[in-house]
Amino acid sequence: MSIFNYKQRNNIILVSIIVLGCFLLYAISSLFSAILGAVVLYTIFRPLFVNLVEKRNWNKTLVALLIIFSSLIVIVIPFLTLSIMVVGKISNINLKDLPIDQWISKIDTFAGTNLNQPHFAEDTLQKLGNFATGLFPSILGNVANTIITLLVLYFILYFMFTQMREFEAGLLKYAPFREQHALKFATALRDSTYSNVLGQGIIAVTQGFLLALGFYALSIPDAVFWGVIGAFISFLPVVGAPTLSIPASILLFAQGHNWQGVAILVYGLLVIGNIDNVLRMIINKRIANTHPIISVIGVFIGLPLFGILGLVFGPVLLSYFMLLLEIYETNRMAADRLERINSV
Repeated sequence: MSIFNYKQRNNIILVSIIVLGCFLLYAISSLFSAILGAVVLYTIFRPLFVNLVEKRNWNKTLVALLIIFSSLIVIVIPFLTLSIMVVGKISNINLKDLPIDQWISKIDTFAGTNLNQPHFAEDTLQKLGNFATGLFPSILGNVANTIITLLVLYFILYFMFTQMREFEAGLLKYAPFREQHALKFATALRDSTYSNVLGQGIIAVTQGFLLALGFYALSIPDAVFWGVIGAFISFLPVVGAPTLSIPASILLFAQGHNWQGVAILVYGLLVIGNIDNVLRMIINKRIANTHPIISVIGVFIGLPLFGILGLVFGPVLLSYFMLLLEIYETNRMAADRLERINSV
């Protein structure tokens, strides 16, 4: 016969679940980006899956694989393209044509006179060389981690789709709030995901395209390359694609192309810079209103946690947190009203 009564056994089991759950969360913390990515992709592609499987009677396994393949192309190809373009750009730089020795001498002279560090440039180059030597294992490790993350992400996503009804029923069953609030949270989660992921993606692609178009029109070299770079930095707060027009303008002024310098500066800051506000207003009106502060703070939260994926995951995660706070506040107000009614 057990020495514990019914209530004590339940409390022990609950404590064991919490302790074991914390341990499991710590164990899979390195895969959190894969889990969050699966949730984001599931939220985005769920309407398409439901339409093809439940309305058009397509095979759900085939549809899940098609979605996985399509999203893989959309995710991998842009990053692969950027990597190839950046590597190609660096490999085309001819170091022999650069007066590196003169630059080192000038920097060392300046540093020795003003900073009392006569070998500043040489020491810096040596440190950079050591860093570059140890960079290859880091790159290989990052590639391996990326592959593992993608495999786990799509493994989870596959079963989320093929067992969609069971998955969503389980979420409703174990959700810590009422069913109507859970459905409200699901709708708000979908809207915030669309706004942060699809909305920011549309803005980034548009700004990158306009930047490349402007550079090409003014005969600035490597217009496509800088357009791709502009699309990626559009995710960064404050910086954005329009800032690339500033060094381009300086370069044109230095080459004596004054009106082209003015044109690219005005075009970048006024046209490309303001298209962000116009598109964001349209997206917020049609999908959801995500405050710019959430996007800015979310990026700073996401980058240390997820690396470059934090540009997307950070704002999404912060939006989810704000939604949970809203639901908690709603539940708390309802509990207070019920308590006041019972006390009368």
